[in-house]
Amino acid sequence: MPELPEVETTANLVRPGVEGRRVRAVEVDWLRTLGGATVEEFTRAVVGARVARVGRRAKYVRLDLERGGHAAGALLVHLRMTGRLVVTQGREPTPEWRKVSLRLDRGTLHFLDVRKFGRFTFHADPEAALAHLGPEPLGPDFTAEGLASGLRSRRRALKPLLLDQEFVAGLGNIYVDEALHRAGLHPLRSSASVRRSSAERLHAAIQDILARAIEREGSSFDTFYRTPEGKPGEYQHLFQVYGRDGQACRTCGTTIRKLVVGQRGTHVCPRCQPVPRGASRAGRS
Repeated sequence: MPELPEVETTANLVRPGVEGRRVRAVEVDWLRTLGGATVEEFTRAVVGARVARVGRRAKYVRLDLERGGHAAGALLVHLRMTGRLVVTQGREPTPEWRKVSLRLDRGTLHFLDVRKFGRFTFHADPEAALAHLGPEPLGPDFTAEGLASGLRSRRRALKPLLLDQEFVAGLGNIYVDEALHRAGLHPLRSSASVRRSSAERLHAAIQDILARAIEREGSSFDTFYRTPEGKPGEYQHLFQVYGRDGQACRTCGTTIRKLVVGQRGTHVCPRCQPVPRGASRAGRS
């Protein structure tokens, strides 16, 4: 599933072709993509509105709409496993796997989705729809002190906690594995046992890895993720542990192992990330 860097890349690349444009018509090929709305309801909500801003919140691309200079809700796009946003101009053909298209006063925004898990939904009150999400890991509310306090106040294994979108928004399997390795923390370690110095390392690792991944337009960890321009990301070439089970750790040379933690495939270096007491049997190869 695309994570924060991939979604940020998507928002950045579609912004020039969408922001400031007015929605003239809607075409829907897969009703479930609308998240429960009918085509008529969705059409009434968006046709005639202007796309005021294109941004990202957690793993959502957010398109804020306005009418007559006033806020008029927002579109929230969740790419899920195989979703993509593509902007076409003029007489370019409709891309394959199109599920929803917004015909704009210049160009067309298409939502493509091979496996049909993604969502392209309208929300009259987007703040309420996103209220459950935790802080943005690259935003000012995500501080080392706040992370340390949050970890201490919970008694959960580190990886499942960092994947919890209510704890911190936008992280997923790839970047949690990479950040925990950088910080030298085992994914099964209890969050309450993490010292302040370790929390500071983890905070720095999360921010640095995400920033570097955005610079490289995300990670193409399978055949599905492509930028809106159709190119693969580049950060997968810098993975330290994710997807590298059986290979040598680039830090110490120890063979990387794959465990299952919270039903998620998890990659660790046994030397760089020592197993915490009592947790040796909690994960399995």
